[in-house]
Amino acid sequence: MLRLRPAFRDCDVTYVTVNLGSRSEVGDSPFYVIPDGNRDTKLSLILMAIRVLYLVLRVRPNVVVSTGAAPGYFACRFAKLVGAKSLFIDSVANAEEMSLSAKLATSHASRVFSQWPRVAEKFGVECHGSVL
Repeated sequence: MLRLRPAFRDCDVTYVTVNLGSRSEVGDSPFYVIPDGNRDTKLSLILMAIRVLYLVLRVRPNVVVSTGAAPGYFACRFAKLVGAKSLFIDSVANAEEMSLSAKLATSHASRVFSQWPRVAEKFGVECHGSVL
């Protein structure tokens, strides 16, 4: 996500991550750390989803952009509650299949991108970007 920062240069951006170490990379932008969670850690997943919901309701974003995983899926899903658009960008590491989060996001995000043409075609999402 930090590689996309130049695209949001003239926007008010709030960063949400599971990585406290990213704080130094976002300047004075609002920054929140949430607990990590996945399908193997159900309680952590529920706590993370509640925290994401709280932040979406508090911040009231116009647009949510996520580069993946469970927090991004929930952010896209909850964005609809406040009338926000959302973009889920699946990880470049998913060269053969979309991630579970991206698959779930296709039902909730305004748009879902894959960086791999074959994956995008296979799952009916948009292909944008390139792999260096």
